[in-house]
Parts: sequence; structure tokens; C-alpha cells
Amino acid sequence: MASFPLLIPDNAPFTTEQRAWLNGFLSAWLSKENPQTLGSFSSPATTPPLLVLFGSQSGNAEGLAKKIGKLAKTKNIQPRILNMEAASVGDLQKGHPTVIVTSTWGEGEMPDNAKTFWESIQQENAARLEGLPYAVLALGDKNYGDTFCYAGRQFDEQLEKLGANRLHPRIECDVDFETMALEWIDVVLGKVEKIEPNLTHSNTPSAESIPSSVLPEIIGYSSKRHFPAPFLKNQPLNAASSAKDVRHLEFSLEGSGLHYEVGDALGVMPENSSPFISEILEAAALTGEEKVEIDEKGTLSLREALTSHLELRSLLTTLPSPGTSAAQLVENLKPLKPRLYSISSSPKAHPGEVHLTVGAVRFESGGKARGGACSTFLADRLPLGKTAGVFIQTSHGFRLPTDPTRSMIMVGPGTGIAPFRAFLEEREVIAAPGKNWLFFGDQKSATDFLYRDQLEGWVKTGHLTRLDTAFSRDQSEKIYVQDRMRENASLLWNWLQEGAYFYVCGDAQRMAKDVDETLLRIILEQGSMSEEEAKTWVSTLKKEKRYQRDIY
Repeated sequence: MASFPLLIPDNAPFTTEQRAWLNGFLSAWLSKENPQTLGSFSSPATTPPLLVLFGSQSGNAEGLAKKIGKLAKTKNIQPRILNMEAASVGDLQKGHPTVIVTSTWGEGEMPDNAKTFWESIQQENAARLEGLPYAVLALGDKNYGDTFCYAGRQFDEQLEKLGANRLHPRIECDVDFETMALEWIDVVLGKVEKIEPNLTHSNTPSAESIPSSVLPEIIGYSSKRHFPAPFLKNQPLNAASSAKDVRHLEFSLEGSGLHYEVGDALGVMPENSSPFISEILEAAALTGEEKVEIDEKGTLSLREALTSHLELRSLLTTLPSPGTSAAQLVENLKPLKPRLYSISSSPKAHPGEVHLTVGAVRFESGGKARGGACSTFLADRLPLGKTAGVFIQTSHGFRLPTDPTRSMIMVGPGTGIAPFRAFLEEREVIAAPGKNWLFFGDQKSATDFLYRDQLEGWVKTGHLTRLDTAFSRDQSEKIYVQDRMRENASLLWNWLQEGAYFYVCGDAQRMAKDVDETLLRIILEQGSMSEEEAKTWVSTLKKEKRYQRDIY
């Protein structure tokens, strides 16, 4: 066998045993000189017995789909993981057991990458799927009431309507979905094993062929395993008199092995506010030294559990009453989860660093000042030089044009500017010749013009071809980015006809919907189209990946 240098360095996040196993496996795989050394790692058969389709807006559904794939392989089931935007009814007609994993965003809407596929299976003449074994894993947020997991419900009902057979009842997961989803996946995979044993592959890696110490995390950092990133910079972007508090934040990724592309998000694990925790403990007449049991963490002091492992959102409005035991206090609290933020830097412009643009969430409840757990952790409580747990959340559906000569139209009010700062930095470094047009908006020009110097500098150099701003409170009548789009309708339509990409980042509930409607109107009017023709034009934009959104 050829000799290879160690592929997993000593500073990688593994034990000695894990590192040795990985180096041995990767060296054998790369050598190709002695296929027998690969043993159970030889290539699987090409016919997949399990189809996993995902519709994902922020990356959670995609992450779960990939976990289903990993777990399927431990059961000798060969999966095919497919983004819904690349899927067709023909994929379902092959008859393989199918798992649908989909999120819901806004008021019960399908993820952007799922809409075309959804339309194809719910048409009146949609192909029948008689006997197709399927199951649906739906993600949502119970704060949205009746529209909670609505996209998943629609898929489940439509597949049944087309004659498919439900392999296992649909699961509907709230924002704290990990444990519940994994238990459901295990049951579903067990049923797949029973219904198609002839399609499993003995040469696929099994749980026994991979050391258990390696299986959970073969490589890298994730939402369950974070890199302690040193905090480098915390710069206010608003003037002191602003009603908002937006920060430019920088972290070091040196030594992490983490890599990202513009368009990706950074997951950040927060710590809860110490004063608020003290307020909770005082209300319950507890010291914080009491011991509590936390799933996957074991026995912890109550204060540590409240600081680093539990969501306190439910206690923001109602504090515990005196006499509440430590166990009673924590039993209904959900696990503390990382928050995702759009990355606002280019790795080419800032090697070894990652930047964020974060608005601190501050409000009053019961006459007392409160704040968002992660945004105020970053703005107020994390000292420079200290570390925060981070990981990269890949976003396959929010990317620069593959052709650097293509033009870009970007709509990003408020902190929605974040990924577009990254886009513009990247295009500047690679000297992309395509034109760049940014619509930016906020409350007041004098106090809320985020990254003003950098943006206006790009206008002067010509890198930013156009910069149209909408500051809603600089005049008596409020003006928003969609108003600026309408004012420039003719030019915007010309750019789109010439092949420009159209991007939106920001609030899903209001801004993104308004921008979507405005874009449709512009296409309808400027292109002299009917409503149906304009919708088809927008649908084509999305299929060509020329209309992309990063919304939350």
C-alpha cells in the first residue's frame, strides 16, 4: 500500500483511537492499490432502496435528511438523499420506500426548494403512486398555531390521496426536534428493513463495521458539537440615538478546520443571562446549587443547567413561585439550542475569520427589561477574547451565480444586509465582472445606515453598480425597499431579462412577502403578461436558481 501522510491532524477534535481509525481508513481508500484493505467500505450497489426527499428553508430539514442517510447505512440500507428542487414524480414512481422531511415557514408555506415538486404532485392529473411506502417528518414552530407543520401535513395527505401507503404515522416536531425526530427515524428504518430486505446491500458499512466511538461524529463540528471560537470584535453599527442596536461581530476560526462559503450561516450556542437566572432562583427560593438531571448531560447544578443547557423563554413572562423545587423548575424547560445567523463575510476577504451582523433583541415584560438569549449574549455578555461554541450551517440554496459575469440584484433591509456584504466582498476579491445592485432599507439614514462607508466606497469604485436606499422614518410617509423596486421597475425588468439573479434576505412574515408580490407585479406589468404568465416567469427564475431567498 502506498504511504500517505496523516490525514487527520493531531489537533483535530478526536480521541487517539478515533484518529488512528480514520487515518487507516482514509489511507486505504486513497491508495486504491489493495481493494481488499477496504473490506466493508467497498462501493454499494447503485439501486437505492430508500429515497429521502427534503424541503428545507434554513437547513434543519436538510440536516435531518442527511442523518437519516447515515443511520440507514448502519442498518445496511442504501439511501438516496435528494433536494426536492431536483426531484420529480418519476423518483417516487420507482416505488422505493420514501421519507419526506420538510419544514414550514411563514404562515404555513412550503420551503422555496419544495414548491415546484409540491406543485407537480398536487395537480389534477398528477401520476398515481399506488402502494408507495412513505413516511413524513414535519418540522415547524408551535408559535404559529394552526399552520404548525402545515407543509408536512400537505405532503402526507397528498401522497395518501395519490394511493401511497403510509409506512408510519407522520411526526410533527417543534423547534426542539432532535430527540423526537431521531426516535421516529429509528422506527421508520426498522420498517424499511422488513418490507424490502432484498434491496439491502451487504457491502454497505454496518454499525458493527464502524467503531461505535467514531460513528456519531465521523468528522467536523455540527449543531451537536461546537468549535470554541475566540471572539474578536464587537462593533455597534447604529448611532447612539438609534432605536436599534445592531452589532458587527467577528470570530476566529483558526485551527477549527471549519470552512464556509458566502451564503452559509453560522450556528452560535448562547449562554443565558446571569441576572435573569438569579431572578428566577430568587423567585423560587432556590440557591442554584441544587442538583438536577438533564438529558444527555447527566447531573448538573441547577445554575449551570439554567445558564448553558435550558431555554428560559417560557419564564420571561411568568417566574416560578416560591416552593418550586429544582426538579419542577426544569422539567418543562426545553433544551437550549444554537441560533443561526447569516454570515456577513467572505472567507477570501477574511481568511480564518467569520463575521456576523446581529440585531440585539430587547423588550419589556412585566415592567422589566428582557432580551433575546443569543443576541444579547453576543452584544452584552461575551467578552472579547473569550469563546463561543459555533458551527457552520451550509446553505445550498443561497449561492452566488456560478457565472461571475452574471449581474445580481440584492434586497436586504436591516440585518438582511448580512449575506450581501459577504457576496460583494467575495465578488470584489475574485474580480467578478457582473453588475451588482443593492436595495437597502432601515429606519433613519443618519443612525441606521449599516456598513455605510463600505457600501458607499463600493459605489465610488463602481463595484456596487447601484445602491438604492429606503429609510422609512426620514419622511412623513414611510418608504420601504419594495417601494424603491417599483420606482425602478423598468430597469429592474431589463436586468432580469439580461439574466440577472434576484436575491432577498430578511423577515419572512412581512418584507419577503411584500418583495415577492412586488417582483411579481413588476414582471406582470413590465413584461405585459397575465397573472398566470408572470407566475410562470417567477417559477422559471426559481428553477434556474436565479431567485433565491434567505428568510427567517
